[in-house]
Amino acid sequence: MPIDSQFERLAIALAIGLLFGLERGWSLREVPEGKRAAGLRTYGLSGLLGGISALVASTAGAIFLSFAFLTFGLITAAFQYLEARTEQGFSVTGTVAGLLAFLLGAYAVLGEMSVAIASAAAATAMLAFKQPLHAWLKMLTWPEIRAFVILVVMTALIAPILPDKAIDPWNAINPTEIWRFTILLAAVSFLGYFAIRIFGERAGLIVSALAGGLASSTAAALTFAKMARAHPDACWLLSGATLMSCAVMMARVIVVVGIANPSLLGLIMLPLAISGSVILIMGAIFILRAGKRNMERPQIAMTSPLELGTALKLAGLIAGVMLVSKLAAQFSGPAGVFGLSAISGLADVDAISLSLSQLSKGALDPQIAAIGIGLAVTANTLTKSLLGALTGSPKHGLIVGAGSAVALITAGGALFLTIG
Repeated sequence: MPIDSQFERLAIALAIGLLFGLERGWSLREVPEGKRAAGLRTYGLSGLLGGISALVASTAGAIFLSFAFLTFGLITAAFQYLEARTEQGFSVTGTVAGLLAFLLGAYAVLGEMSVAIASAAAATAMLAFKQPLHAWLKMLTWPEIRAFVILVVMTALIAPILPDKAIDPWNAINPTEIWRFTILLAAVSFLGYFAIRIFGERAGLIVSALAGGLASSTAAALTFAKMARAHPDACWLLSGATLMSCAVMMARVIVVVGIANPSLLGLIMLPLAISGSVILIMGAIFILRAGKRNMERPQIAMTSPLELGTALKLAGLIAGVMLVSKLAAQFSGPAGVFGLSAISGLADVDAISLSLSQLSKGALDPQIAAIGIGLAVTANTLTKSLLGALTGSPKHGLIVGAGSAVALITAGGALFLTIG
């Protein structure tokens, strides 16, 4: 290894240790000097020690690195034990952090430096966000944790034995593919669901709108419509929140399509990005126009997307839409695909977006798929206006519809220019 590369890698090993030490030293800043096992300097030296041990091991053999790590681990554990006995506290975090600093310092010398740096950054973030992580954990209920565990177990045990090929005569239903997409959508929805659980009671309408759009824009729109009926003077405010949730829905479609079929992004990215930006700006304008209002926090009613029953229903919906989409493309042509897209989009835009993204890999013209996704998004967005008028008030529905129309007309023009 060239001498310049050795210095560079050792510097990164030292920096990794100092990064750990910065966080640990700050979190233990109230502990008097000499009363703690490790601080900024100790963690910095731990990372450098790992790097030097790895450098020596490159000529002396791997046994040297193993011996150095074992010795370091025993010494670290001994000092942490003495500290715990003195302070009457029980935590293994400091020991693990020290061992990790050593290992990442060693890996910075022997392996990919970027991986070592990224791992150190992730570990430091985990250490720094101790209190928020513990607070978020307390917000989870046992049924939610159980649902998550069951879903993980099912994915780990059942997914590998599912057929990774079409099982129907029309080559539309691939169980492995469907389950993979189900987990993807459930995970995205859970991020929004958990954000609502965290921020819903304390944060304002904007956070609830954005999180609601990530979890279920339809549920968010329904909640805001009910609030508009109870607070007629807050129509502009709640209409703006509804539009913001629609903007997040459009961003979500971009992510889903990008994962399912990245080659289709070139056709839908610009229209959806423009439409989402316009509708987000319209929502912000409506909220600013309304000014401050004193009203209750929105309570968006949802079940956890990780519930087994919810996930299985989602899998069934995806399978059904994929089958019908394939049949529509095969027997009805573009007209059938467009009709199905519009109808599916009234209730849910994710399943049809996934289905058309998959079909566009071979069985369907990508331009037809892009138009179908655009129709689904249009139908889903306009549904929010209908919900606003029927569940909320005509004024609420009209405001949401006007903002949606401006965004969708802009998106339609962008889609026309993209497809040519």
